[in-house]
Amino acid sequence: MINNKEKYTNLIKTEAKRLGFLSCGISKSGFLEEEAPRLENWLNNQMQGQMSYMENNFDKRLNPNLLVDDAKSVVSLLLNYYPSEIQNEESYKISKYAYGQDYHFVIKEKLKELLHTIQIEIGEVSGRAFVDSAPVLDKAWAAKSGLGWIGKNSNLLTQKVGSFYFIAELIIDIELDYDHATTDHCGTCTACIDACPTEAIVAPYIVDGSKCISYFTIELKENLPIEMKGKFDDWAFGCDICQDVCPWNKFSKPHNEPLFNPNAELLSFSKKDWQEITEDTFKKVFKNSAVKRTKLEGFTRNITFLK
Repeated sequence: MINNKEKYTNLIKTEAKRLGFLSCGISKSGFLEEEAPRLENWLNNQMQGQMSYMENNFDKRLNPNLLVDDAKSVVSLLLNYYPSEIQNEESYKISKYAYGQDYHFVIKEKLKELLHTIQIEIGEVSGRAFVDSAPVLDKAWAAKSGLGWIGKNSNLLTQKVGSFYFIAELIIDIELDYDHATTDHCGTCTACIDACPTEAIVAPYIVDGSKCISYFTIELKENLPIEMKGKFDDWAFGCDICQDVCPWNKFSKPHNEPLFNPNAELLSFSKKDWQEITEDTFKKVFKNSAVKRTKLEGFTRNITFLK
């Protein structure tokens, strides 16, 4: 006989699949004991750079029960964003996750629908949806629930699908059947460490955020440091180098989410087109895209730095 925990777990995983999620794993909510010293060391070494928000809500980052009253389960979900086509080779590069519509909105809608279905099918379930915008350690929870392992580039890696996916969570107040962590399959490979032009992967599994090309091109609001000139490998927004060289990403397959499809100009633009971009073109090419975070001013600052 199927018990309620098993029934509810199956319902959630089936619905997640219907909504287009790549996979779904569930862990018991509680304090992330192993992550606490790691996060503390990372912050103490100033690896957050100017991302001061990383210093806030230290306790909440480690304990979802401080975010959701009576939290029992963390439902982790992956959504593929690997594109079927990439940019023209002779161009300034945009990180693949930003090709289409801003993932925050796309995933939030799916999570709302998932929570709604849970409430209709199961009854009174309280919870919150999180997409990279609250103090939740996404990768740690996804790894805990067996969706992959955290690789040497500090991304979540999965054997059959690589790492080009978003991670999101539902934290809810019902008990479910819990999954188990998987094993690390990085082995002796150091491809990501060797390939990083700014040497941001300072040791296996440790990324100094303040040295990462993504940090410089998205998070840093002031002038880009002159000592980094010539080291960005033509990345104008974000950076995929440590993912592109990862052997597990040979298994990446194109997503099937129409909202993640890029504007055709994004794929075909040359360096000259990017250098001459106007406010109108910027708004058109990046309509509803995460690239809008930098605004035209930040984007042209990055392009100028790459010239």
